[in-house]
Amino acid sequence: MNEVRPRTKPSSRGSVTRRRADPARTRAPFISKSKFLWGLQCPKLLWHAYNAKHLIPEPDTQQQAVFDQGHAVGELARQLFSDGIEIGKGMDDFDGILAASKMAVRQCRPLYEAAFAFNGGYARADILNPVDNDQWDLIEVKSTTSVKDIHLHDLAFQTYVFNGAGLKIRRCILAHINPEFVSHGAIDSREFFVQEEVTTPVAELSRGVEAKLEAMSGTIRQPQHPDIQIGPHCDKPYRCPLHDGCWRFLPEANVTQLYRGGAKGFGLLRDGIADLKDIPDDFALTGNQEIQRRAAKTGQPYVDKPALAAFLNQFRYPISFLDFETLATAIPLFDGVKPFQQVPFQFSLHVVPSPNGKLAHDQFLAAGTADPRPEFMRRLRDALAERGSVVAFNAQFELARLEESCDAMPQFRPWLKNVESRAVDLLPPFRGFRYYHPKQNGSASMKAVLPALTGKGYDDLAIQEGGAASLEFLRVTFGDVTEEERRRVRRQLEEYCGRDTEGMLWIVGALRKLIGV
Repeated sequence: MNEVRPRTKPSSRGSVTRRRADPARTRAPFISKSKFLWGLQCPKLLWHAYNAKHLIPEPDTQQQAVFDQGHAVGELARQLFSDGIEIGKGMDDFDGILAASKMAVRQCRPLYEAAFAFNGGYARADILNPVDNDQWDLIEVKSTTSVKDIHLHDLAFQTYVFNGAGLKIRRCILAHINPEFVSHGAIDSREFFVQEEVTTPVAELSRGVEAKLEAMSGTIRQPQHPDIQIGPHCDKPYRCPLHDGCWRFLPEANVTQLYRGGAKGFGLLRDGIADLKDIPDDFALTGNQEIQRRAAKTGQPYVDKPALAAFLNQFRYPISFLDFETLATAIPLFDGVKPFQQVPFQFSLHVVPSPNGKLAHDQFLAAGTADPRPEFMRRLRDALAERGSVVAFNAQFELARLEESCDAMPQFRPWLKNVESRAVDLLPPFRGFRYYHPKQNGSASMKAVLPALTGKGYDDLAIQEGGAASLEFLRVTFGDVTEEERRRVRRQLEEYCGRDTEGMLWIVGALRKLIGV
């Protein structure tokens, strides 16, 4: 899963993405499999990887967490092929790792992270398993629950390099997570993984690798990066590290934000129209897209008062504003949990008992490393009123987590049926454009709606979104931190989750004021 990156000389010209050709350089450096996949996504990104690496941002905390999780899954997959040899652990010498891999092949044992180079390509295999007649099965491990197209290109590149280096690859196998796996005690890797043979499609793709490598080598040698226009490829198959820089030229309210605009927004960009307000009046837009254009042009929100009044009329006192925080890991932490299953560990509850009643707040944040769901469900059942509306933003998320918890604790199911009958989702008025403010920038998320509608937000908080909340909970609960640090982060988690429910209260208040009720 690890990669030795070919050594390249970084540019010394700050943000200028141009380098002088080196006459002594006879060829481009080796292209690793990760850089090959970058090159498939965007030649501009590939060029930067070798010529202006300093302009590529380092992975943020959430991206690093994904990488760390993938490494843990890779370690678990090695149990499928025991008695293996890890190649190059602790080594940072490109040639040394290649030599160690060549020597290890002679032992006819499973190899982890073996490295080979051929015709400008360089790849390390997650697992190479020896089979009859000096052949090898190539196993690529992915922390996903299915085979994706990008995985086939990954294996095609490896197959091309390994075959060219003298190995005989018999089969290509994608070992991915079994989505139906349920944890019970120690993780059994044979049940945790699904091994899908993908030899045929990989062989087909492998035939095109040589031409792609040649083209990529040419790109790397160019004195300036290719001029690539932004488009859907900037987020497929993954968000490009250069995304923010490449998209910086766009105005705040731009055509890529058109609701379900897809290719329409990029078509407008190609025609030289970037700002929503500059879309011609005769350009075909959907009803919601027209609301966006009009709001951008006037700077004023669109308000459908009758629709909002009908929505608010369904609220019944006491009104309970509810929000969850959850964690989801590739390798389940608790029994009875599937890979990537969202496990609730925290809730915040703001309750308005009557039109003029005193606001009450209750909350729960799991302590310790045990499964948080039993205590979470008991505390929520006791805190939630038995009547009145239960309001959440994108309520289907909270209801789905409760449903999953009831699968493990069926004694709570009658209570959940009562909650479901009273649930009110705060998302539809915004997703349906019954209210739209130009500052939402095409988004109906609470993080966009709250500041646009109320002028309040999350900027004053240490934790400002759910992904960070989950990572911080995992860090201070399962990591090695001081008690002082644990208490500090837990206070921040309570502040963040509390802001979510308080924010819903503010949103409803602002809507009532808008329509005069």
